[in-house]
Amino acid sequence: MAKAKRSSSKGSKVDTTLSARTKKAIDSLPEHAQHIFKKAHANAIKQYQNPEKRRGGKSQTAEEVAHKAAWAAVKLKYKKQGDKWVSKG
Repeated sequence: MAKAKRSSSKGSKVDTTLSARTKKAIDSLPEHAQHIFKKAHANAIKQYQNPEKRRGGKSQTAEEVAHKAAWAAVKLKYKKQGDKWVSKG
């Protein structure tokens, strides 16, 4: 359920699709956690297109920063118990 290119508020196109590797990594997440990851990832891709907005500047791509932000969003609501991801609440 990856989304294709979407327009940002400035009118330019931003690719918010997930890579095959990322899709495989989130397959083990519950459906709600996958939704959280995808939303957070897409928002972070848009937010961090400008290297000046990234903590690491140009040393990290927008994709790398978005990946970290999306996992952080998932970990707010879910934790890993053994091989499974379970809700914290």
